[in-house]
Amino acid sequence: LLILVQSVVSCFCSLPVAFFNHRRILSEAINDMANRHLSRSIVMQNLFEWDFAHRPQSEIEEMVLRNVSEFAPGLSDLSFVKSLTKQVVNKQSELDSVIQKAAPEWPIEKISIVDRNILRLGLYELLFSDRKEVPAKVAINEAIELAKTFGGENSGKFVNGVLGAVYKELG
Repeated sequence: LLILVQSVVSCFCSLPVAFFNHRRILSEAINDMANRHLSRSIVMQNLFEWDFAHRPQSEIEEMVLRNVSEFAPGLSDLSFVKSLTKQVVNKQSELDSVIQKAAPEWPIEKISIVDRNILRLGLYELLFSDRKEVPAKVAINEAIELAKTFGGENSGKFVNGVLGAVYKELG
């Protein structure tokens, strides 16, 4: 009986520590998600500028640093922004080919610059990112949220349709 009482008391005493540990871990996870969303917003801005102004790849590093300092000073995930921006630019022709196949009625040059670059970003994460780091549904949902924030009235639906079609093809 004494051992049982000690076990129960021990469980209750350790509960608050476990609870606060769980809250801390949850808080860190939410903070990481918010940082990644902000990072993707900056990546989208970089891609927009690169596409709109026809910037050469050699200017990407400077563009990333400028946009981060202007729109997200103190961002803790600068390497993610740099890497993702460069990788999307490097895979642009492949990504555009996938967009053309998924939305044949929309020539790539007729898609708005914002939507086009959100699709490139979402497709890159959907097709080339590590699934453990960026699950497919996260890549799609993040792109839809960017489209709703930065795109036109129907951008979210359009991005959802294109990425959803590609996701179905992946099986």
